[in-house]
Amino acid sequence: MAAKVGDDPDSLMSLCTVFCLKNLRRTMCYTGDRDRLCLRPDVFLPGEICDKLVNVYMDLVHTDSDFEPQDGFFQLFGDPRSTRLTRLQLREDFVRDRDLEAIGKQDLMELHLTYCNRLTARSLRALQSFRHSLMSLSLFGCSNIIFRKAGAPLAYAEDDDDEDDDDDDLVDRLETQTVDSDFSFQGFNRLRLLNLGGLPGLMDVEMLLRPLPALTSLDLSGVRLPRPAFLAQWKERLTSLVLYNVELSEELIHTLMQFSTLRHLDISRENQRTSKFKMTGKILSSLVQGLVNLVSLDISGHIMLDNCTAPAFEDAVGWPSIEPSKSSIYPLRDLKRPLQFLGLYNTTLCNVTHIPAYKVTGSKNEDQILNAIEVYTDQRPELAHRAINQLFDIARIQHCSQLLRALKLVITALKTHKYDKSIQVTGSAALFYLTNTEYRNDQSVRLRREVIQVVLNGMEQYQEVTVQRNCCLTLCNFSIPEELEFQYHRVNLLLLKILEPPRQDESIQRIAVHLCNALVCQVDNDHKEAVGKMGFVKTMLNLIQKRLQDIMCDQVMEFSWSALWNITDETPDNCQMFLECNGMNLFLECLKEFPDKQELHRNMLGLLGNVAEVKALRPQLLTKQFITVFSDLLDSKADGIEVSYNACGVLSHIMFDGQEVWTMEEPRRSHVMDKMWAAIQSWDISSRRNINYRSFEPILRLLPQSGALVSQHWATWALYNLVSVYPSKYCPLLIKEGGVPLLQKVLELDSSHQETKDMASKVMEQCENFKDDVMDTSR
Repeated sequence: MAAKVGDDPDSLMSLCTVFCLKNLRRTMCYTGDRDRLCLRPDVFLPGEICDKLVNVYMDLVHTDSDFEPQDGFFQLFGDPRSTRLTRLQLREDFVRDRDLEAIGKQDLMELHLTYCNRLTARSLRALQSFRHSLMSLSLFGCSNIIFRKAGAPLAYAEDDDDEDDDDDDLVDRLETQTVDSDFSFQGFNRLRLLNLGGLPGLMDVEMLLRPLPALTSLDLSGVRLPRPAFLAQWKERLTSLVLYNVELSEELIHTLMQFSTLRHLDISRENQRTSKFKMTGKILSSLVQGLVNLVSLDISGHIMLDNCTAPAFEDAVGWPSIEPSKSSIYPLRDLKRPLQFLGLYNTTLCNVTHIPAYKVTGSKNEDQILNAIEVYTDQRPELAHRAINQLFDIARIQHCSQLLRALKLVITALKTHKYDKSIQVTGSAALFYLTNTEYRNDQSVRLRREVIQVVLNGMEQYQEVTVQRNCCLTLCNFSIPEELEFQYHRVNLLLLKILEPPRQDESIQRIAVHLCNALVCQVDNDHKEAVGKMGFVKTMLNLIQKRLQDIMCDQVMEFSWSALWNITDETPDNCQMFLECNGMNLFLECLKEFPDKQELHRNMLGLLGNVAEVKALRPQLLTKQFITVFSDLLDSKADGIEVSYNACGVLSHIMFDGQEVWTMEEPRRSHVMDKMWAAIQSWDISSRRNINYRSFEPILRLLPQSGALVSQHWATWALYNLVSVYPSKYCPLLIKEGGVPLLQKVLELDSSHQETKDMASKVMEQCENFKDDVMDTSR
């Protein structure tokens, strides 16, 4: 069977990098003085490997909940004689001033810092170390990097514990900080690409940039430009200029007209209403005519003051064309060739038919929306959020024709903006529709695992109702437990955490309990025992207790008992937890409060059947109250024979322990046994069952004995029913577990009832016929 797109294995380089980072002390490091992480003296790493180690380290910190960030990690790369760093991409608040200072001796060529809000002016000084080599620098969103604490030195001290403050402390400290006016880009002679997007308005950008005459790419997104004419110093060098969310003016437009070498211009905005400047067809035409080398233009978010598009009848003529001469946007007819990229998101221009560009962002169709997510995710989450919301509508109402691309883009957005609530809400909602049955066949195992991981990341980060509900619903689109097994421990912990609050949202409780139930069904006993130790049994019983207090028998109540039934199957420790956590009293209360709830009774009796299979626990069931209840339930017609069958199963295991353990006077053992015989006689042997046996071992142990013949009879009836109604499923299981020789012993025992022997013979005959059918290949 051919592998699906995206199922290629990871490269050896990637696998080794992740392994080394998760096992630093076992591979390339040792523990030095003061428990400090140190690089082994015989390790020498080239630039390609060092860059990979640092960049993957940052990915793991943000996306792998099991990965522990290592204190002093960046100090491993302090000596350029043993390590070489050239290109780094660091993001979010995990990056500290001391990390940049630790690698100050490296000859970095590219350093991209994104939303590193814990960096202060100390890091600006650290950048001076790279001035002779740095060619590309991004400080996007590093809003505190131009500040220093008032009156404080900028030198690094090892015992400086400012960086260990929490976020609130950081905010308090920044209130006493001032702009560092001493920093200068003087000496950064090789710097060509610079991104200062999102830096505070207090910064004097004109003075800061003055020493950089050789820039070819500049991003000043959101930066205030009181004297935009200063940009003209780069008019013959700049090939890329990004002025996203910069207030346009006639002076700025006039300055832009002089950039003859410009290939990419971005003057887009987040919101139309916040701009005083209004775009006109004349201005757009002037830009197109003046910037003759332009291949990429973004004017998203601008209101066109005049109508510069073709009338509807003209726009509708012919197939969509990218030829400038046919453009539905008149000013773009002056283009010499189609643009490689045109940003029209949040404008009315994206709705026309003929747009002279190969790639367009907008909201008219799926392709435009996906382009918007792709282009804006990294540094414009506010736009990516809107575009993902529009993708959600397409996946929900229409049909997503570029499924794999859509999934990958949403996954990337969720990974990139793990701490952005709006992205997490819309992204998790979109994933629910993009992973449903309609699209499932097109998705590779790797891609579906990536979805699961970002969903769990969202559940970990946000306790907010909408995110939790979206994430839980998305998990329901997967085969459980098979597809979640690689994150089994983690997903169970998260679900149990969701169920902890006593007044959790009812819909989330219902979905989470359903998932919990599915996760402990059809898994091995080790998994069940591990989940039991996480508090699974107690959590389910707490939910049941809460429903009893509210006198409510809903799906949460029934799923909780079902989950307990599954998790106690062949796991004595979990059965013991059930008894220790007041489970039997809750069982009695539920029977009393909800006498007509058949599904509930079946689940509860199934669970107690598991408890009764544990010999050490059976004495706790041997009380007048419990035996009377089990005996009365033998007469139940609820859910076909299931309640009566399970009650008889519980009693069969108790009877198996012999007359000597029956110390109560009432009810008499003989009377209960008579009721058991009568119940078994009343059952239809062809009954279809609402039960699933993974092993017959608890039943088989009741066969070769003469101390409790009714137990032997119940066990034989159970086997006869199952192999008759479901031969292909249960005949192989019975044969595999050695059931046939044990049935033979039933036939050989003089004490066995004749009716029991007759059923045992029929079971053996059924298994023999099944084997013959399997062997016969002539049909």
